[in-house]
Amino acid sequence: MSMINKILASQLLVFFICVIAEAHARKTLYTDDGICKRMVETQGYACEEHKVTTVDGYILSLQRMPAGRSGKAADKPPVLLHHGLFIVGALLVETLFFFKDAITWLFNTPEESLAYILADKGFDVWLANTRGTKYSSAHTSLSPNDMAYWDWSWDELVSYDLPASLSYVFNHTAQKMHYVGHSLGTLTALAAFSEEQLMNMLRSAALLSPIAHLNQIMSQPTKLAADLFIANDVYWLGLHEFIPNENVASKFLEGICRSLKLNCSDLMTVFTGPNCCINSSRINIFLNNEPQPSSTKNLIHLSQMIRTGKIAKYDYGNEEQNIQHYGEASPPLYDMASIPNGFPLFLSYGGQDMLSDVNDVKLLLTDLKDHHKNKLVLLFIENYAHADFVMGVNAKQIVYDPIMAFFNDN
Repeated sequence: MSMINKILASQLLVFFICVIAEAHARKTLYTDDGICKRMVETQGYACEEHKVTTVDGYILSLQRMPAGRSGKAADKPPVLLHHGLFIVGALLVETLFFFKDAITWLFNTPEESLAYILADKGFDVWLANTRGTKYSSAHTSLSPNDMAYWDWSWDELVSYDLPASLSYVFNHTAQKMHYVGHSLGTLTALAAFSEEQLMNMLRSAALLSPIAHLNQIMSQPTKLAADLFIANDVYWLGLHEFIPNENVASKFLEGICRSLKLNCSDLMTVFTGPNCCINSSRINIFLNNEPQPSSTKNLIHLSQMIRTGKIAKYDYGNEEQNIQHYGEASPPLYDMASIPNGFPLFLSYGGQDMLSDVNDVKLLLTDLKDHHKNKLVLLFIENYAHADFVMGVNAKQIVYDPIMAFFNDN
């Protein structure tokens, strides 16, 4: 390891320890009324709060928008929107911007945000929130203060959270639904589909900034964090919860940017690529909503994918533990080529995206080369980067209208 990388490794380790320690020192219980009252009803839409418990005891919140702003009840199938669980740039501090919850789909105006647009078009809209986030922080027997609470990676989101949310909507509405995921919300869906799970409850899936292969990720700070594998050191220090803190992160970033000789005046561009179409007036609203925690184990899992180029289950680091968990010495792979060829998929990706890299997406498309041509819709947007898909002011015309046309065909 070069001297610069050794210095950066030390800086990264100090950063992780500081943000986690400070977060624990200021941790409080959330007492506000929830996403419905906070974000949806203020815009004139009806909204329902729902709860679902996973098989392993996490209590997740779901929000339902059963009608458009006019008050007309939904007359089209349900759609479940799944936020980016922990966007890959969070291996450093991108969570300061993008590790959110279902509010991701509600930040722009009703004319620009996908949840509102779908509701106004007659779809029965449901919003998912994964474990550990603000409105899904409860558990049947554990507290977020317990280390065991954070003993999960995105494997558990595939095995428990996604099935629980989909099953709840399916049972509540007695209808198959469409699915929309962004970033890691696409990875969990693709992993589940590769094991032929959940599709009995789905009509189709629209995947924005699809994440599967990660080895060619272009974000330099994220790549460095994965290469140095700092999250693994933090995990074994007993720091299992990761909550980014803006003040500590800002100081940390200054040093990282100097070391990498990066122009970090626009942090969003550094981590996500040059987003073309975000309304700058909405950024402050976005940033005013606190970043959500996730598990350090989740960071480790993502860094394993970036370093190895494999889409695999969590690697426990030695054959004995892997055998204990999986019955084999190496963690099993999620085989994207195993996704049923006749399942309707809509994939949209951007030419400027530094997280869902074009070359990585091409590897995913190679995996899907045998997919039925009339069941796979691709939408490439040259000037879009990672955040444009959920915050772009022109996303309705460029992305969401094609998605709704796809839904209507399926």
